[in-house]
Amino acid sequence: MTAKKKDIRALTKEQLRDFFVENGDKAFRGNQVYEWLWHKAAHSFNDMTSLSKATRQMLDDNFVINHIEVDTMQRSNDGTIKNAIKLHDGLIVESVLIPTETRTTACVSSQVGCSLDCKFCATARLKRMRNLNADEIYDQVVAIDKQSRLYHNHKLSNIVFMGMGEPLMNYNNVIKAIDKITSPEGLGMAARRITVSTSGVPKIIKKMADDEVRFNLAVSLHSAIEEVRTSIMPFNATFPLKDLREALEYWYEKTKRKVTYEYVVWNGINDRKEDINALVEFCKYIPCKVNLIEYNPIDDGEFQQASERAINNYISNLEMNDIVVNVRRSRGKDIDAACGQLANKS
Repeated sequence: MTAKKKDIRALTKEQLRDFFVENGDKAFRGNQVYEWLWHKAAHSFNDMTSLSKATRQMLDDNFVINHIEVDTMQRSNDGTIKNAIKLHDGLIVESVLIPTETRTTACVSSQVGCSLDCKFCATARLKRMRNLNADEIYDQVVAIDKQSRLYHNHKLSNIVFMGMGEPLMNYNNVIKAIDKITSPEGLGMAARRITVSTSGVPKIIKKMADDEVRFNLAVSLHSAIEEVRTSIMPFNATFPLKDLREALEYWYEKTKRKVTYEYVVWNGINDRKEDINALVEFCKYIPCKVNLIEYNPIDDGEFQQASERAINNYISNLEMNDIVVNVRRSRGKDIDAACGQLANKS
């Protein structure tokens, strides 16, 4: 029985250098391979044309590159692109390219399915099958950058971790992926162009602050009233608003960076005056801004977009209290690529 080949992208640059020295070659060969794997995003050893055939064969004998493949691609009327991404073990996740006139944003997944149980989100119904590895997250960004250049004539400008999964439940791999994305040896993107969105895992938010991460933080809040939030996001019973608030205060104290609250207003769920007042109070704890997000139905009708009047009530009350508020219209609804709709229907 042949030994299982190791995934080469699990190795550090130092481990690659050691491998070549142990096999009678020069250490710098490891640097070359590392550059091919990350900066040039090679998907096969044969692509590594600066290496001899014998070296490429030796790599092929010992390692695999567990790269992703874009299984299907759908283009929306508004230019949004949704990718069904096939992983090396046959599982599928989805990622989205969201274009505007001035930039393109990659919305990437961090888990197959999701660890949490938000009732309004299609992904949550899949349950978590596994975490994505750092290279699988990285590959999604590489694929979307190529699509951005091909269809919009410029490189990818922003990344949001708002696809499938709860990023903070896969913290180590998300951090490794971001390190590669921001490294000059990887994609060289600025950390300030990356936003990690969480439903709120207090312990990990504090860890991020301690780790001095440089990316932005967004929180899917949707209600600042305990029982309302628990009714739509049951995990809130484990991570209550008080703990979330304390973690966010700690985040701001350490990083001095604003938090974005993502907030969907639903008819009959969080569209009352007391819901608005609770959000205004929650926003006073630390500097923040609020994105009111258009809701995208997921078939069963339990959740319905609130009226324009309710949305306008939120806007006027937030602005009256000097809280920055934006209304985010969803993109890619016609291909189920909008917020909360990623569920592998393909």
